[in-house]
Amino acid sequence: MASILLVTSSPRGADSLSTRFATEIAEGLMVRTGGTLSIRDLAAAPLPHIGQAYIQGRVAPPEERTPEQAEAVRLAQELVDEVKAADLIVLGSGMINFGPPSQLKAWFDHITWPGVTFGYGEGGRPRGFLTGKKVYLVAAAGGVFSEGEWAPFDFQTGYLRHLLGFIGLTDVELVRVEGTVFGPEAARAAIDATAGRVRSVLETLHA
Repeated sequence: MASILLVTSSPRGADSLSTRFATEIAEGLMVRTGGTLSIRDLAAAPLPHIGQAYIQGRVAPPEERTPEQAEAVRLAQELVDEVKAADLIVLGSGMINFGPPSQLKAWFDHITWPGVTFGYGEGGRPRGFLTGKKVYLVAAAGGVFSEGEWAPFDFQTGYLRHLLGFIGLTDVELVRVEGTVFGPEAARAAIDATAGRVRSVLETLHA
């Protein structure tokens, strides 16, 4: 039985395609594995941006932390524990100004924690500690960024893959939904294509 963590971040609410397809994948994984599902909706409950309390608190001895530092570290530890407990992680990210939503960036800022989720080994090479997990990354964009003239401006998927890999999450399956701003027919075709991709991902797991 697998433990599944779903992290969504789009501020578009019910209109969000990244949230829609990430949720479909997470619920499909739950059904196929007989597992449990935990949800972290970063749009409905945004995290604070990291500040001095977190930066100083995470390196201070617990007994010397101020109340603000203790709370900042407690929140970060809660987020890290959610990731550690998960066997399968599903992330939903909708492109905003060519990158991921700031809500998702804040989540990564909390869990990218020196000595806890990553460290530096021989020769100063970084080593992620959150290994042995599968990540499904659902990345939505109105334009087409997987190829063509706009591909160099995709600062979403490469950045998220890098952050995931930095903390040890290197087994990442990317599911894109893109090209939805070119009229109703193009939007329907894009959504249908992603729906087919999601079915394929889940069928492969079932097989």
